[in-house]
Amino acid sequence: MRKVAVLGSGAWGTTLGQVMVDSGQQVLIWGRNKKVVREINRRHSNRRFLKGIDLPRELKATTDIKAVLEFAEVILVAIPAQTLRENLVAWKGFFPTGLPVISTLKGIEVDTQFRMTEVMQEVLGIEKSKLGLITGPNLANEVIMRQPAGAVAASEKQEIIDLITDTFSTNYFRIYPSKDLIGCEFAGAAKSVIAIAVGMAVGMGYGENTQGLMITRGLSEVARLGEAYGATPLTFLGLAGIGDLVASAQSPLSRNRSFGEVLGKSGSIVKARQQIVKTVEGVYSAGAMLELAHRVGVEVPIIEAVSDVVAETLRPKDALDRLMKVSIKAEI
Repeated sequence: MRKVAVLGSGAWGTTLGQVMVDSGQQVLIWGRNKKVVREINRRHSNRRFLKGIDLPRELKATTDIKAVLEFAEVILVAIPAQTLRENLVAWKGFFPTGLPVISTLKGIEVDTQFRMTEVMQEVLGIEKSKLGLITGPNLANEVIMRQPAGAVAASEKQEIIDLITDTFSTNYFRIYPSKDLIGCEFAGAAKSVIAIAVGMAVGMGYGENTQGLMITRGLSEVARLGEAYGATPLTFLGLAGIGDLVASAQSPLSRNRSFGEVLGKSGSIVKARQQIVKTVEGVYSAGAMLELAHRVGVEVPIIEAVSDVVAETLRPKDALDRLMKVSIKAEI
């Protein structure tokens, strides 16, 4: 049994908390919202994020960030990607830098174009050997119901991969190892952007052929981009890549896919934001990934189209028209 602190009481933090309780760990969740924390402790539920779900009685929560960090032997970070830096700066004075830290975050920081583990290293000074990532096609609403799912444990250190595997493995949650941390982080960030593109196509009334085009060419874009930054291309053919992308791009449970669908149907970023009020990471990561692509001269027409649409410099319909005119030579 390990003592695991989960930083974040949203859908994914709570769901992974349940997975770890099921695997035999002692889990304490930190959350900012007092009502959510109280409900987890007293009613054993989190109706704000996971309606109709009964949580294990062993799952506990607190609003005291210092207490949860003092409790920890392992730290799991499950907060919105674009809030990571400000939270880490606030916690820096008492954040234990010698413990293993596992990221669940899928995004690229807008201002710096850093991957999430790079933000952790810069702000906290944590050694890369202490950092890991759990990622893959993991929709919280399905995992919380204990439906069979797979995830990737990624780190540059085998010890962290083994730790993640031992901490999360259950009879319904299977863990696969990877030492390609860079590739897994790029894949997790890019899938949100590509899922918006697929959603826009659906919203405009296009069918499976168009969706297949977006998914496969989007995967090609992120594989080429990741390789330029040192990732292994085969990573993008596994759970962290195509697995996560297919789940996000084709599921109505995906915020990014749903946001894109409203955007494609209405043509309005304002209406999309009004209907999908939760964090849509692809909106933020699109521009950051485009900047990363520009730095290394990699063509990413789908990512660029989504970036322009969410920046309101291009309409969804015009975005698709532009994609159909991109030179094949430029994409290969």
